[in-house]
Amino acid sequence: ENAVVQVDATPFRLWYEKHYNVTVQKTGKHITVDSASVEDKSKKVQKKLAQRQSKRDLDQKLADQFISGRLFACVSSRPGQSGRCDGYILEGKELEFYLRKMQKKNKRA
Repeated sequence: ENAVVQVDATPFRLWYEKHYNVTVQKTGKHITVDSASVEDKSKKVQKKLAQRQSKRDLDQKLADQFISGRLFACVSSRPGQSGRCDGYILEGKELEFYLRKMQKKNKRA
C-alpha cells in the first residue's frame, strides 16, 4: 500500500549537484545542467567524476521538479509498523503516470 507524497527537493538537488559535479538551474524557459570546474580536485576524484558524468542523464520532468522545489516520492513503508518512513523518488514512466493522475484530479476540482 504505497502513498505518493510531495517532498522538499533541495536536499536531493544538492546531493545530485555534488555527486555529479554539475549545477541545475533555470535560464529563461529552459533548464540547464552545467558542469562545474574539477581543476582543483585530485586526479582520482577527477576520474571518478568523469565516469559519473558519462552515465548521467537527468530526465526533463525530474529537472522541472528540482527547479520547482518539490519532488514526488512514493512512501513504501507501512505506517505503524516502524518508526521511520522509507520510500523512493518517482521518475520515468511511474512519474509520468502520477503526474497525469494529479492533473486529472486537479481538473475535476
